[in-house]
Amino acid sequence: MAYWIKITYERKEYVIDLDRVCAFSYEPNSRITFWLPESAFPIVINPQGHPEAHQKVLTYIQATTGQNFESYWVKIHYERNDYLINLKCISAFQCEPNGRITFWLPDNAMPIVIHPQTNREAYEKILNYIKQVTGYLLP
Repeated sequence: MAYWIKITYERKEYVIDLDRVCAFSYEPNSRITFWLPESAFPIVINPQGHPEAHQKVLTYIQATTGQNFESYWVKIHYERNDYLINLKCISAFQCEPNGRITFWLPDNAMPIVIHPQTNREAYEKILNYIKQVTGYLLP
């Protein structure tokens, strides 16, 4: 199901299917960053500069993380920001001997590193996702 929005950003009109966005970053100052699908181009919006677009994206994020929070979406607190990541977009996971898992956001190649002691809930969800989708177990 598509979730299309129309926003104005840097004097250009964009029509974006938020269901195709792989990750959202939400900062403490309410700034939201996401990367256009199949692109490294970031869209950075805040309530002051882009109130309508900010509200549309925030509504989508809240709906996505609501009661029916799908098993392939994971919420991670990483480097002082909250990320909402669609694991279906991730095509490689790396596991180190200490259990730390690394994966890369496809639209910007940013590495996300998850350690079992610092982000237990997200770590378990990622392990379960890997097992469900690939059939492989990681430590």
